[in-house]
Amino acid sequence: MKTFPITERTKISRTAKRGDYTEETIYSILNEAVFCHVSYVENGIPMTIPTGYGIIGNKLYLHGSVGGHFMRSIADGRMVCISVSIIDGLVLARSAFHHSVNYRSVVIFGKGTKIDDEIEAWDGIKAITDHFIPNRWDSVREPSESEMRKTIVISFAINEASAKVRTGGPIDEEADYDLPIWAGVVPLKLTAGEPIDDEKLMHGLSVPQHVLDYR
Repeated sequence: MKTFPITERTKISRTAKRGDYTEETIYSILNEAVFCHVSYVENGIPMTIPTGYGIIGNKLYLHGSVGGHFMRSIADGRMVCISVSIIDGLVLARSAFHHSVNYRSVVIFGKGTKIDDEIEAWDGIKAITDHFIPNRWDSVREPSESEMRKTIVISFAINEASAKVRTGGPIDEEADYDLPIWAGVVPLKLTAGEPIDDEKLMHGLSVPQHVLDYR
């Protein structure tokens, strides 16, 4: 099983047994999560921006407006931290101190590369589109030349990454197990509801299968 190298930035010290550096775990979380948070420092001020992303091989792609300050900032080669997280449950312990959350998370460190190659930029936007709902790209109008000129695509090589995962029930102090207090886990999951037609939808159009199949 392939693993990522452990670096000073990715080494998990707090509850290290929950750390996971395997490609299998890290990519499974990246493929399931919906969006990421990108953190960087601008003029000495820490910034964090949530955004959608796509994955191709060992690269994570972001896209945005060429006029956007955020995209221009992270395209200059500075080190950024990208994180994703999936919440699986609320862990309710007998004591307030030991309440927790079951989760799966990934942290990536890297420097962005502005994509000037038209084919790679196109593929990056396609990957981001299909990350929201698989096969969406094949059902929509593709970007025009004008839209592509207004868009910047940035890639981050996934070379320095780690995952952290918590599962299971609460871990209480031994003395607290005899307390008459309910403890356990409230499972949480992101679910897809019934699709809602856009109010300007052309008459007679039905919900496409790739949307109905999304879970």
